[in-house]
Amino acid sequence: MVNSEPYASFKYPEFNRFLLVRFAIVFAWSMQFVVIEWEVYSITKSPLSLGYIGLLEVIPAVLMALFAGHVADRKDNKTLLMNCIAGFSIISLGLFLLTWPRVIAGIPSNTVLLGIYALVFLGGFVRAFIGPTVFSLMAFILPRRLYPNGATWNSTAGQLARVLGPALGGFTIGMIGVHWSMCVILGFSLLALVTLTGISKKPVTNAKTDQSVWSSLGEGLRFVFLEKSVLGAITLDMVAVLFGGAVAILPVFAQDILKVGSEGFGILRAAPAVGTSLIMIVSAYFPLYKNAGMKLLLVVFGFGLSILVFGISTNFWLSVMALFFSGVTDGVSMIIRDTILQLRTPDAMRGRVASVNAIFVGSSNELGAFESGLTARLMGTVTSVIFGGTMTLLTVVTTGLVLPSFRKLDLEKDLKRQLAD
Repeated sequence: MVNSEPYASFKYPEFNRFLLVRFAIVFAWSMQFVVIEWEVYSITKSPLSLGYIGLLEVIPAVLMALFAGHVADRKDNKTLLMNCIAGFSIISLGLFLLTWPRVIAGIPSNTVLLGIYALVFLGGFVRAFIGPTVFSLMAFILPRRLYPNGATWNSTAGQLARVLGPALGGFTIGMIGVHWSMCVILGFSLLALVTLTGISKKPVTNAKTDQSVWSSLGEGLRFVFLEKSVLGAITLDMVAVLFGGAVAILPVFAQDILKVGSEGFGILRAAPAVGTSLIMIVSAYFPLYKNAGMKLLLVVFGFGLSILVFGISTNFWLSVMALFFSGVTDGVSMIIRDTILQLRTPDAMRGRVASVNAIFVGSSNELGAFESGLTARLMGTVTSVIFGGTMTLLTVVTTGLVLPSFRKLDLEKDLKRQLAD
């Protein structure tokens, strides 16, 4: 029987440790991104230099993603994750040194900037391995019947870390400066590393030594494109992130359209995150796996509508509510997508499937920001947001028509069938 108890996953001590590891590393990574953005802009005074940070990180992350998934399916996930966190800690230490006035005194600012960019680029390689490794590890910590509940709390921990990390980063920059902010980041990465030692090593489910790397990568891609539930979930999320990236041009709305200044901008920027965080906590009490396919189509459609409303709104509080609702629908879609991937992916292919998801969904954040800026320049700000919302709605309708089996997807029945086998 499907377990709908909201805190069922917390009865497993290793899951509690896993969740703390997940929170700490995402928190540290998100906080570091904000701190480095501030430092780079302080050096260059150029907005373009901020774009290079995301670009330098996403290039190696995407290029290495499939290979990282291949490795995650053939190595002990705990050991691999420890190596990833250790690598991140070394990069953070390097950034700590490059922001220390005593160390960089006398070094040209361009040299310091190149050093920061180089470490950000190396961080992209680490990022490529963390995603598939974390995804695979959770499946070996919880019994299958708790995958939906575990996916909900896993998504919640990650989202809260993405909200709180940048917030603390902005606070510590003002209170203790960039250099000591990097110390806080190092502390969180070390917390993740120490906590991870409390999780036992997990079995390697796919140790085909005779299979070539290219054959292994092809196997993962074929599974994603042939398993319609996985393909539908990834497609919907990718398009929503790619075309619904109105957040990237919020400064334009705050200053030129709504005319609410920096305080209003802060409220607009926080609205989606608040909506996502709240719905993720509520979702633990109201499981979403029944009729999951139709629910995912509906919430992504709702996301597209909220972006449309935001695009045409000239009222500040209506815009805030539209962004809040976009966060709510995005949070629900994230939970359903993660649950689909956990339940429908064979243990032996988890790393590769997670890496494909990282390529199409993870890179969409950076590409979505670029798309929003480009279309705003070509079409105008309001028209570009309306275009993005419309494309999201069209994708939902197309997915529902092209993949009728996805509309009928019911993870509750799926889970009961798996437990009975």
